[in-house]
Amino acid sequence: MRMHVLLGAMGLGVLSMAAMADDARACGGCFHGPTQNGDVITDHRMIFSVSPQQTTLYDEVEYQGNPAGFAWVLPIHGQVQVGLSSDIVFASMDAATATTIQSPPPPTCNSCSCAEFNGPSAGGGSSGSSSGGAATGVTVISQSVVGPYDTVQLQSTNPTALSDWLTANGFAIPANVEPVIAAYVQEGFDFLALKLQPGQGVQAMRPVSVTTSGASLSLPLRMVAAGTGATVGITLWVVAQGRYEAANFPNFKVDPSKLVWDFTAETSNYTTVVQQTESAASFATWQTESSLDLSPYQIENAVLNDDASTDYLAIPAGDAGAGQTADEVRQADLAALFPGANQGTIRVTRMRADLAHAALATDLALQASADQSDVSNLYQVTQSVNAPACPPVPDPCPPCSGSGIADDAGVVGSFGGGSTSSAAAPGQQSFGCSAVGSDRGGMWLEMTLAGILGLSVMRARGRKNKNKQS
Repeated sequence: MRMHVLLGAMGLGVLSMAAMADDARACGGCFHGPTQNGDVITDHRMIFSVSPQQTTLYDEVEYQGNPAGFAWVLPIHGQVQVGLSSDIVFASMDAATATTIQSPPPPTCNSCSCAEFNGPSAGGGSSGSSSGGAATGVTVISQSVVGPYDTVQLQSTNPTALSDWLTANGFAIPANVEPVIAAYVQEGFDFLALKLQPGQGVQAMRPVSVTTSGASLSLPLRMVAAGTGATVGITLWVVAQGRYEAANFPNFKVDPSKLVWDFTAETSNYTTVVQQTESAASFATWQTESSLDLSPYQIENAVLNDDASTDYLAIPAGDAGAGQTADEVRQADLAALFPGANQGTIRVTRMRADLAHAALATDLALQASADQSDVSNLYQVTQSVNAPACPPVPDPCPPCSGSGIADDAGVVGSFGGGSTSSAAAPGQQSFGCSAVGSDRGGMWLEMTLAGILGLSVMRARGRKNKNKQS
């Protein structure tokens, strides 16, 4: 059983966002009740929208298990606004930035063929059960129902308050996470906790967004450690006016010269190169997959062209306000993702990390990259293995019929019917009749010239005999 959740957060000097999981994608801590065993978070996808006014982090959590037994907990600063989002946002962002691997052209072959050979074209290779003050020393900042979720924002100066509150509400706190919670409390963080309302099925799991005013460039990886295994994968899109990178982790990009295309497998060694680089860094490094200038409309149009009632949930009227239709929820979601009006282009930097559990002991800090140039998501491979073998060229090469007369452009017609050969289109190769590297073209030219000379001699003899007779 799989669940998708998106969490977005905005905040100045804050930033701990919630757990993401689809097999495990989260930026916050994911806790489950004592009856749920063996559930492990394995991967996260996040979108981090940064602006002077606000910072939005969408977090998609992926895991296996019963979602009714899970809660998502994020460290925050101050009161935040929780809204609903949709998987289509991630799908649109992924489609616009996905890495494309382009294969090298096939080898050039010698041939006697008079026809055009079309080589293989380039290929690509390359996710209200909260009681206000159940625990001593906990202040409930706000509590509301957002779609299928119960949400509560907690504040406390007691290092054990959050653990006590979650335990009182039926969620087991791993012993190794309690020191992390205590550290966030001592650093002045508050917490946002979400859980699925009773009676909701896995199909009700929808992405959520968390919004606060101001800007934030930190991700609470220490909370991500909750529920993860030996490693956890995180794909992060940073939406801003420039290129960003990790400030307290090493960064790397894939060197195109290291890529090799395998014609038999029809794929490259891109994934292997990435894994080798991560392993050499003890799985504590961030890859810049791409950094592209995109129009916000490219993402917005993809989201708007889908049926809002399918991708978004309406929010009924209640304590949280007058309620919203599915389309109103969608419009609010896009406004959070792209807060600036009339933006021409924005920079989207796609980052990826497969972090060892030990690397989650430090929160991720982001910074503007010193190099603000684009990083393309297109890799043109120049090296290859297992290239298709060229067919053998017979010797002697059988002749083809035709005059071989050059046209006005200086292109010699093929000997197989008078058609002219042109430069091969990309991914294609063209072959004439004569075998490259042989002297048969010269031989045919000599034979033609000899025939013309013989004809001239015969005509001259004929004229001479005629003169003698006269």
